[in-house]
Amino acid sequence: MTTPPKPSNTFSERFVEPMMESFGLSRNSAITALVFITLLLAGAIYYFIHSAPPKVIYISSGQPGSMFERYALSYSNSFYSNHVGVTLKILPSNGSEENLARLADPKSEVTVGFVQGGITNATKSREFVSLGSLAYVPVFVFYRGDVELTNLSAFTGKRIAVGLAGSGTHKLATDLLVTNGVTSSNSTPLNMDADDAGDALTAGTIDAAFLMGDSASSKLLRKLLVSKEIHVMDFPQADAYTRIFPSLNELKLPMGAFDLGRNLPPHDLHLIGPTVELVACSDIHPALCDLLVETAQEIHGPPALLRRKGEFPNPIEHDFPISPDALRFYKTGKGFLYRSLPFWVASLINRILVAFIPVVLLLIPGLKAIPAFFKWRLRNQLYRRYGMLLALERDLGRSATPESLTQLHERIKEIETSVNTLKLPSSFADQFYALRQHFEYVRSRLAEASKSTGK
Repeated sequence: MTTPPKPSNTFSERFVEPMMESFGLSRNSAITALVFITLLLAGAIYYFIHSAPPKVIYISSGQPGSMFERYALSYSNSFYSNHVGVTLKILPSNGSEENLARLADPKSEVTVGFVQGGITNATKSREFVSLGSLAYVPVFVFYRGDVELTNLSAFTGKRIAVGLAGSGTHKLATDLLVTNGVTSSNSTPLNMDADDAGDALTAGTIDAAFLMGDSASSKLLRKLLVSKEIHVMDFPQADAYTRIFPSLNELKLPMGAFDLGRNLPPHDLHLIGPTVELVACSDIHPALCDLLVETAQEIHGPPALLRRKGEFPNPIEHDFPISPDALRFYKTGKGFLYRSLPFWVASLINRILVAFIPVVLLLIPGLKAIPAFFKWRLRNQLYRRYGMLLALERDLGRSATPESLTQLHERIKEIETSVNTLKLPSSFADQFYALRQHFEYVRSRLAEASKSTGK
């Protein structure tokens, strides 16, 4: 019983030998070329897989009920309703400083967070990028008493709630008080969250409280505004504050803005406040950057109490450099694929184009150039042997002594041996056998010359 032949399916037979045959390569050269092509394709596949935007991202917001939390909920709902295929998970925090700390922590899962302007001394830090300014965050200073106050220096000797450590409220309140000569040595600053500060101020256990949108809810602000025992400070020196603190803006809250029926506030309020920025790590995925800026335009673009239509978001640089991807989006909007297709389909096609088009652009000219180069090299090797054979034939015509004929016999053997060792693809078979026939012709002439000399 005979054993059937095994199918020819080894790596060498399937890949190496066809390349050797096609391009006239040595075995080592064919293996090297195959390894290079494999590495090129593997690199493209690796980039394609690992360049995909994450399906879940985390946003560090603020305290429950705060403006930052409301923003984060709006972003999450927008992601869900627009079916972008990315889930936005919200992580509550004490505010801006904690959000920034989470972004700086390499072990943190946070991708993006709301950060109040002016809380960092690391001017234009390259560790983070801003995706744009989103809104003004006014500073509300509530206080008890019968006398209307217009200067923070009046809080000397008072008990003042300055927000929780880690919040933008705490940082800004401390800076403003120190600038007015109010420090922990001549007053009592208290680290309290917005709700506790509101309750303490209502109960009279503290004298004043700094409240901002990153920590205080609109419900709490309205509650304090309607209280007869509690007043909100007007800042007639608002312009001076903006000169001293470049991150601050002069804001005007119109009379009756909170409640027209009750006329709250009872007169125009001059306020100060920074802007809030959407801050991310500098390595944020470009597709996520586009998605977040687009969502920011949807949420912060319409008019509101302290902003005009289209005023926000904007790519004005403050503490952090604007992301190049965000800046591109502000200038030109979404790319063609993202305008025409769902987010994940556009992302998939974009990654295919980026990963594989360069490979194709490299391989197609390469695969065209390699055969041309090797054909030229092989043809050149054959022409060299033709040249050697022609030189030998000329030498045969010049002299026909026994010694010279012996040397010519040795030379033709050497030339023929060098031809037989050439690795030629089948496409060169006609030229190879034509050269062999010319060897026979020259050898026959040598034999005739040898006979004549022998006579």
